[in-house]
Amino acid sequence: MTTFDRIPATARVPLSLLDRANTRRRGGVAVEPSQILADVITRAQAAEALGFHRFWVAEHHAVPGIAGSAPTVLMAALAARTERIRIGSGGIMLPDHQPLVMAEQIATLQALAPGRIDAGLGSSVGFTAPVRRALRQDDSARFDAGDQARELIAYLDDRHDDGAEVTAQPADRSQTPLFVLASSRSIPLAAQLGTGVVVGGPGLMAAARDADPGEHHEGIATYRRDFVPSEHRRQAPWVVVAVSAAVADNAEDAAQLALPEAWALTRSRTVGSFEPLQPVDELDLASLSDRERHRLHEHLDQVITGTPDQVREQLERLIDFAGADEVLVTGGMADPAAQRRSDELLAQVWRI
Repeated sequence: MTTFDRIPATARVPLSLLDRANTRRRGGVAVEPSQILADVITRAQAAEALGFHRFWVAEHHAVPGIAGSAPTVLMAALAARTERIRIGSGGIMLPDHQPLVMAEQIATLQALAPGRIDAGLGSSVGFTAPVRRALRQDDSARFDAGDQARELIAYLDDRHDDGAEVTAQPADRSQTPLFVLASSRSIPLAAQLGTGVVVGGPGLMAAARDADPGEHHEGIATYRRDFVPSEHRRQAPWVVVAVSAAVADNAEDAAQLALPEAWALTRSRTVGSFEPLQPVDELDLASLSDRERHRLHEHLDQVITGTPDQVREQLERLIDFAGADEVLVTGGMADPAAQRRSDELLAQVWRI
């Protein structure tokens, strides 16, 4: 065994955060969007001080429970209020945008904060049929993501010396690292494009928990095997594992931190809308049907919770199973102070 192998995985890989700008409600009163977005900026500044590698935001349209509808706008504010931490999108949804416009927004961010901007690319369409219509998405929108990604990359990689009819301004010249937010269909796309890949979603934690020692994630192994190095971009695969996590000084408190988002996800399946997060003491758990209760437990099973030592153990298993190069912690909380404490304790997991 080499010295490197003896170093815990949580000390070998970078740790990053994704903030969806979850909206919140307390006592039936919604927190103002200006405060929600200000809290995202404050969290990014704290993440920088704690030593996190990246701070990403997301894109969701017309979702009451999420204020993060315009990631490039929010990224500009985050980059202006921080100094070192990398700022990115997790992700920009390709079906929602024209590739040229998105390339120019990404390149503008890179020009404003040189060497600090990342672009995660997703293929999700609008959450409901009315939202999809508002976004001018037809039924084939989700399947055009590969072509849209290639067109976007062409604009970002343009060297202005190949006689292209259209050149994005400002020029990015391949400075912005790209990542594909993966599903079973898009993991191969990330390998073909030579981008980093972000892997998460339902079932990942369960698969890691059930895996035998030495067993690895099949899709990620395929990505590494089929990865095509890019002349202008990434020369080797880069796997980011996205997982929701909540850390507290005791296991019970940590589990409580994960409950509001799991509740909102559960209720979204019933009411058709992801609603603002509510404090645990305002959740009417007794009103859940048997099916909703089952869904609630399914969502909670996807979250890593516990004390720093307990979370470290679970993350070690996940990193080994996925062969991860980086961990991106997601998940929102109803209590900003508890979120800050969770981030602080999570950072301690990496200080070994």
